[in-house]
Amino acid sequence: MAVSAISTKGWVVIPAGLRKKYNLYSGRRVALVDYGGVLAIVPAMTDPVEESAGILKGGPSLVGALLAERGLERDREQ
Repeated sequence: MAVSAISTKGWVVIPAGLRKKYNLYSGRRVALVDYGGVLAIVPAMTDPVEESAGILKGGPSLVGALLAERGLERDREQ
Protein backbone atom coordinates (compact mmCIF):
# COMPACT_ATOMS: atom_id res chain seq x y z
CA MET A 1 0.00 0.00 0.00
CA ALA A 2 1.33 3.42 -0.94
CA VAL A 3 0.53 6.50 1.12
CA SER A 4 0.55 9.97 -0.35
CA ALA A 5 -0.42 13.43 0.94
CA ILE A 6 -2.81 15.83 -0.77
CA SER A 7 -1.30 19.25 -1.53
CA THR A 8 -3.06 22.58 -0.90
CA LYS A 9 -3.93 22.55 -4.63
CA GLY A 10 -5.53 19.10 -4.32
CA TRP A 11 -2.68 17.30 -6.07
CA VAL A 12 -1.76 13.72 -5.17
CA VAL A 13 1.59 12.18 -6.04
CA ILE A 14 1.33 8.62 -7.38
CA PRO A 15 4.55 6.68 -6.69
CA ALA A 16 6.68 5.87 -9.76
CA GLY A 17 6.25 2.11 -9.37
CA LEU A 18 2.46 2.39 -9.53
CA ARG A 19 2.59 4.84 -12.43
CA LYS A 20 4.73 2.38 -14.37
CA LYS A 21 2.57 -0.63 -13.42
CA TYR A 22 -0.66 1.06 -14.58
CA ASN A 23 0.85 2.95 -17.53
CA LEU A 24 0.08 6.37 -16.03
CA TYR A 25 2.05 9.19 -17.58
CA SER A 26 1.89 12.98 -17.71
CA GLY A 27 -1.30 14.00 -19.50
CA ARG A 28 -2.95 10.58 -19.18
CA ARG A 29 -6.60 10.90 -18.20
CA VAL A 30 -7.92 9.06 -15.17
CA ALA A 31 -11.39 8.60 -13.71
CA LEU A 32 -12.05 9.11 -10.01
CA VAL A 33 -14.64 6.57 -8.91
CA ASP A 34 -16.48 6.70 -5.58
CA TYR A 35 -17.26 3.16 -4.45
CA GLY A 36 -19.23 4.21 -1.37
CA GLY A 37 -16.42 5.11 0.99
CA VAL A 38 -13.53 4.06 -1.25
CA LEU A 39 -12.11 6.49 -3.80
CA ALA A 40 -10.38 4.79 -6.72
CA ILE A 41 -8.19 6.27 -9.45
CA VAL A 42 -8.88 4.32 -12.63
CA PRO A 43 -7.05 4.88 -15.92
CA ALA A 44 -9.58 6.28 -18.40
CA MET A 45 -9.98 4.49 -21.72
CA THR A 46 -8.17 6.29 -24.53
CA ASP A 47 -10.46 4.74 -27.18
CA PRO A 48 -13.57 3.32 -25.45
CA VAL A 49 -14.96 1.71 -28.61
CA GLU A 50 -11.72 -0.10 -29.46
CA GLU A 51 -10.94 -1.10 -25.86
CA SER A 52 -14.47 -2.40 -25.24
CA ALA A 53 -14.51 -4.59 -28.34
CA GLY A 54 -15.05 -8.22 -27.38
CA ILE A 55 -15.92 -7.49 -23.75
CA LEU A 56 -19.10 -9.58 -24.00
CA LYS A 57 -17.56 -12.27 -26.18
CA GLY A 58 -18.39 -15.84 -25.28
CA GLY A 59 -21.87 -15.25 -23.92
CA PRO A 60 -25.13 -16.31 -25.51
CA SER A 61 -25.80 -14.80 -28.92
CA LEU A 62 -28.46 -12.13 -28.63
CA VAL A 63 -28.82 -12.06 -32.41
CA GLY A 64 -29.44 -15.81 -32.43
CA ALA A 65 -32.03 -15.53 -29.68
CA LEU A 66 -33.79 -12.68 -31.52
CA LEU A 67 -33.87 -14.63 -34.79
CA ALA A 68 -35.25 -17.71 -33.01
CA GLU A 69 -37.97 -15.63 -31.34
CA ARG A 70 -38.89 -14.02 -34.65
CA GLY A 71 -39.14 -17.49 -36.20
CA LEU A 72 -41.52 -18.62 -33.43
CA GLU A 73 -43.66 -15.50 -33.92
CA ARG A 74 -43.80 -16.14 -37.66
CA ASP A 75 -44.91 -19.75 -37.04
CA ARG A 76 -47.64 -18.60 -34.59
CA GLU A 77 -49.00 -16.11 -37.14
CA GLN A 78 -49.39 -18.78 -39.84
